[in-house]
Amino acid sequence: MAVRIHRLSVGCRDVSALRKKRLFLLDLDGTVYTGGRLFACTAPFLKAARRRGAKTVFLTNNSSKSALEYQTKLAGMGIACDKHSVVTSTMVTAEYIKKNHPDVLFYSLGTAAFSDELAKLGVSLTTGTDVGAAAEGLVMGYDTELTYDKLVCASRLLCSGDIPYIAANPDFCCPSEFGAVPDCGSFAGMLKAATGKTPLFMGKPEPEIFKTAMELCGCTSEETLMIGDRMYTDIRGAKNAGIEAALVLSGETRGDDIFRYDYSPDYIFDDLGGLTEILIGNLKESFEE
Repeated sequence: MAVRIHRLSVGCRDVSALRKKRLFLLDLDGTVYTGGRLFACTAPFLKAARRRGAKTVFLTNNSSKSALEYQTKLAGMGIACDKHSVVTSTMVTAEYIKKNHPDVLFYSLGTAAFSDELAKLGVSLTTGTDVGAAAEGLVMGYDTELTYDKLVCASRLLCSGDIPYIAANPDFCCPSEFGAVPDCGSFAGMLKAATGKTPLFMGKPEPEIFKTAMELCGCTSEETLMIGDRMYTDIRGAKNAGIEAALVLSGETRGDDIFRYDYSPDYIFDDLGGLTEILIGNLKESFEE
């Protein structure tokens, strides 16, 4: 059973092992920031990690923005990053489509940024709602520009037969300053209610996005820690990728929520501040249950 000490909850394990990690993978929404507000604990954590020589990569299932937009957003918050600092579910979705459906024309149900990113990464697609018989597949993301016409177009395609149907992320909601808003998983739920069809989900918790980040940084699973606020994407995904996971309670998940799942995080923090204290040595080497 995990216990709480200061801003930290951990099981009975030697937390000094966290100081040996060479790569920290961080979710964005609910972990690093919420909406346009950077958490006060984020910058100190990043500084502590980098002082120890560790690399940090941001992994996001939020497919509404391009990787460049995330880099720009983080830079505007004072977080320095480059093109290798952000890995998105859109990037993983594009790689899957190019490998498995290279000749299929997809209708893109997503933001303009989502569609532009897919196109730049080599996916053949259309965004017009009057697609007729042209589109042969459906790819969707977290569409903050969603319209009813888009849902009608997607439903028409799904009802036309057995077509490739891919979603960039399974998240039901996205954290906001006032609570949460519907995300890609919720949109997929609407389409399932209307058509009976379920997409193949990309992003977390599938292992590819984690493996992509580790390959970019040249780190092994043993050297990596995933940090996120969602059990069913961040923590489950880390388990699927064979890496340790730290849950932060600064976003979607609350303390009692973890008992609903048949898997658990390796560490639990209120926020990134608890992990920062471990990295700078302000907490004891180990804790008792």
